Amino acid sequence: MKLRLASYNVHKCLGLDRRRQPRRIVNVLNALRADIVALQEVDHRLAPRPAALPHGLLEKETDFGLLPFAPDGPSLGWHGQTILVRNGLDVTQIRRIILPGLEPRGAILAELDIDGIRVRVVGVHLGLIRRFRRMQLAAIRAALSRRGAMPTAILGDFNDWSAAGGAEMLGQGYRLHTPGRSFPSPQPIGALDRVAVSEGMHLRDAGVFDGPPARIASDHLPIWADIEITGSVPDD
Repeated sequence: MKLRLASYNVHKCLGLDRRRQPRRIVNVLNALRADIVALQEVDHRLAPRPAALPHGLLEKETDFGLLPFAPDGPSLGWHGQTILVRNGLDVTQIRRIILPGLEPRGAILAELDIDGIRVRVVGVHLGLIRRFRRMQLAAIRAALSRRGAMPTAILGDFNDWSAAGGAEMLGQGYRLHTPGRSFPSPQPIGALDRVAVSEGMHLRDAGVFDGPPARIASDHLPIWADIEITGSVPDD
């Protein structure tokens, strides 16, 4: 089984021209042709955190369903994050993971059953300080260890300029991939957006999407990863 995963920090839909145009983000999402997309900065920062990327626009102009990470408020997600799943894919569980740090951070996960194969996707937006990023990755690892073993991808804005990206905090079962330079979008120099895959997953191909209007729609370019599910993951 093959899946295309993607991650996109949409910068509250504020483009490099200082214009807030959610439809440009939607155009990029459609161009990615992904099955599952982890999004960051989908909401305005201040309470009650209204959505910067309107739910109705996604529903009308994409083939994605929006998972209910914020069922009781105007936000599109949780801590500015959400996961979009192609319509027709069976989501069995969603969870929120509280992360340590100086500023409020969290991770979100979705578990799916695709043709009888269980798969997990975790969306992250890690902190700016290395010590806290490492703590956050360790917290994600601990949270996943308490759930059933299954092929898992962790993707999002790792906010890390180093090559290693703190992957050792996830344990030996994960391989961290850097699809390419994604920040800042006009002339990328930093590979901040990444994907880590567990046993049971094989990354076939990956890259950074820089087609129009991605270079102006946000300060990040989206990444994509073509994943092959190669088998089950043994329980510890």
